[in-house]
Amino acid sequence: MRTALVRLVIAFIALGLIAGVYLSWAWNHRLELGSDTYLVKPGMTWHGLARELRNRGVLLERHSLVWLAYLSRHHRDLKTGEYRFRNGITAKELLDQVVAGRVIEYPVVLVEGWTFNQFMQALEQSPKLTHSFTGLPPKAVMEKLGLAGEHPEGRFFPDTYYYSAGQSDRMILANAYDKMQKLLDQEWQNRDADLPFKNSYEALIMASIVEKETGRADERPMIAGAFINRLRRGMRLQSDPTTIYGMGAAFDGNLRLKDLRRATPYNTYTRSGLPPSPIAMPGKESIRAVLHPAKTRAVFFVARGDGSHEFSETLSEHNRAVIKYQLKGKARDFSSHTVKTPYAPRPSSPSNPSQ
Repeated sequence: MRTALVRLVIAFIALGLIAGVYLSWAWNHRLELGSDTYLVKPGMTWHGLARELRNRGVLLERHSLVWLAYLSRHHRDLKTGEYRFRNGITAKELLDQVVAGRVIEYPVVLVEGWTFNQFMQALEQSPKLTHSFTGLPPKAVMEKLGLAGEHPEGRFFPDTYYYSAGQSDRMILANAYDKMQKLLDQEWQNRDADLPFKNSYEALIMASIVEKETGRADERPMIAGAFINRLRRGMRLQSDPTTIYGMGAAFDGNLRLKDLRRATPYNTYTRSGLPPSPIAMPGKESIRAVLHPAKTRAVFFVARGDGSHEFSETLSEHNRAVIKYQLKGKARDFSSHTVKTPYAPRPSSPSNPSQ
């Protein structure tokens, strides 16, 4: 009897040693995963993940990974998402990656100067996102975000945002909105004195115009300064981008004299003051330029044709600059209107989101 008991104990010890050696090998040997991706779906357990890894030939059996999760007290820490594991990773390293939630991240780029519609198109073209606003007009999008009554244009900060498979476009919209609000509030608190803006929203409107008027960061303070001088003097802004925005889909790439006479709320050739909303998503530098404009007496500017602008203090100086840079030295009658600056469209034509 005693001999049988000793043999049984020895057998259990031997089995334990064998199991320990196997588990140590199973947890630490290098796995062959290739370049495949693995999706941990909501509700999936370690048993389910181990079964998938076994079925795809990564693991010899599924129990060792489950035991590892329980023994390390991570059996409740499985993070959902899409994973790509480094080839040659161990089971321990794989568990650490999933517990930490180091999932594959995809970028979506929101470009400075884009309209809200272009922003939404970029989200729609991100296939790994969950789309919760498909087909909704801008007004309904803002309502679903809890921002009912706010015009969407200019409210979202242009930046590169990262998301994992299955995350919602709502997350990116909320992050972009919060980032713009925080930046605008911070810059508004540190603004120069005596600016002709009643609130930060008016500064945001002006920043969107500056963003569309020039792609050169070094010129933005001067552009802002010229526009602010116009506001202070009661002059119309006469901004081509605002007029184009008001035209929406009717703009075909050419701005004509008849377009400058169109009756829209965004036609700053026919209306005084600022347009009713931003016309695009301004970047940080445009917001900063508007709240810290260049000290200048200029009220006119015209494109030189090389991406830069010629700034003028008087109409006669400006008309000479127009003749030089826009009319190739041939004078014309300026009585009908003054050409200020040509407009170069962004990657796709802007449109005015209707509320």
